[in-house]
Amino acid sequence: MSKLVEAPLIKGVSEYSTVREVKGPLIIIERTRGVAYGEIGVVTGPDGIPRTVQVVEVGENFAVAQVLTGTLGLPALGSTVRFYGETLKVPVSEEFIGRVLDGKGAPRDGLPLPPAEDYRDIMGEPLNPYTRIPPNEPIETGISGIDAMFTMVRGQKLPIFSGSGLPHNLVAAQVARQATVPGKEEDFVIVFVGIGLKMEEALFFLNEFKKTGALRRLVVVLNLANDPVAERILAPRIGLTIAEYLAWEKGYHVLAILTDMTNYCEGLRELSSSKGELPGRRGYPGYMYTDLATIYERCGKVVGKKGSLTQFPILTMPHDDITHPIPDLSGYITEGQIILSRALWGKGIYPPIDVVGEFVGVASLSRLMKDAVGEGKTREDHKYVGNQLVAAYAKAVEIRKLAILVGEANLGWRERRYLRFADAFERRFLSQGFYERRTFEQTLDLAWEVLSILPEDELTLVPPDLTKRYYRRSVFESIKDEAVAK
Repeated sequence: MSKLVEAPLIKGVSEYSTVREVKGPLIIIERTRGVAYGEIGVVTGPDGIPRTVQVVEVGENFAVAQVLTGTLGLPALGSTVRFYGETLKVPVSEEFIGRVLDGKGAPRDGLPLPPAEDYRDIMGEPLNPYTRIPPNEPIETGISGIDAMFTMVRGQKLPIFSGSGLPHNLVAAQVARQATVPGKEEDFVIVFVGIGLKMEEALFFLNEFKKTGALRRLVVVLNLANDPVAERILAPRIGLTIAEYLAWEKGYHVLAILTDMTNYCEGLRELSSSKGELPGRRGYPGYMYTDLATIYERCGKVVGKKGSLTQFPILTMPHDDITHPIPDLSGYITEGQIILSRALWGKGIYPPIDVVGEFVGVASLSRLMKDAVGEGKTREDHKYVGNQLVAAYAKAVEIRKLAILVGEANLGWRERRYLRFADAFERRFLSQGFYERRTFEQTLDLAWEVLSILPEDELTLVPPDLTKRYYRRSVFESIKDEAVAK
């Protein structure tokens, strides 16, 4: 029997030989009684091979179940289905850290599963909203563009909105390799879930994690593009079930990276179409918002629990369209977004974080950052520096457009300083190496270096006492002397 259904106790068994139809990843069973939505079972065909199934629709005298391992070679005639009166559960263990699993929770690294410490429902345990603690502690990703202006907060769900061909896989691998909670590194774990990945993408992640030693603190769940579509629906839930156990029972601070949620939604659309459901926007099921919420909302901090669970989902916007249902609905549920810019990537900037919304008209944002930075958490100037960087860069972008119309030579000296700042911000601050890790302190020091290109009286969002302490007048003066010499 599949590892998915090896729960220690089975409530009751019902058996049916009334499979009417095999339709894509689904089987339709007639004359059922008492079968419940979400119940699991096993279908056995004439070949004698058992395949795990899960009920996805019930009606009067019939049930529809998805075959989690695919229906290839499974006929309707001669097949028998047994239901067990249980929901889908997976074994969980602290020893999963350092392991590579497939989308069903079975080993993909050739090693046996460790002994199960418990079995958990893949839909997770509902959290009482009263017990939730507002997220207010930072995660250091080591990427300046994120840490300075869009700080990730423990318990937050902060997605990346990317486009086809942009380096979201590089960003995901870099965050998985170097993210940490300062001062609590030994209690920090990454759960990396690959959804519908091509083989070359999966090999890239595995090789990167093994080569750098990051696999020691990772749980990797990999679902490949050629795996059954039902497994694509399971993969994020398997990963999050393991993450919840590590966070709530073992006290770890867990960061769950989910890539690519667009592949998940495509699988959801395929499954919905197989069931004959009426499509919603652009063919996606009308309940996709609710379905995504069952994934995104599985994070946070809880009263009485030492650990925390943070989500970093990554999704690619079809045709770079942020109004597409996938990014649109995700934006309603999550607490901000980091958007990657095709224009910056074309200029050789990595990571190409779209700070002010030039690419798709929506700026990057972390709604919870203000509560997680400052004295005692990062540094006392962090919030002000982040706001000043965004404001100054937004102004510089507008001056760039003006310079195209009137020519840079016709701009005032302050405007030319903003142009100089914009170039330094992109090339010196935003851009960093794939294997370059910067601490909060290093990031903020570098931010002051590029901000000091501007006149001191332009830093209106930073309190004067902080400006006096951190502003580097030597940078400003050296550029001034350089201009005079010219």
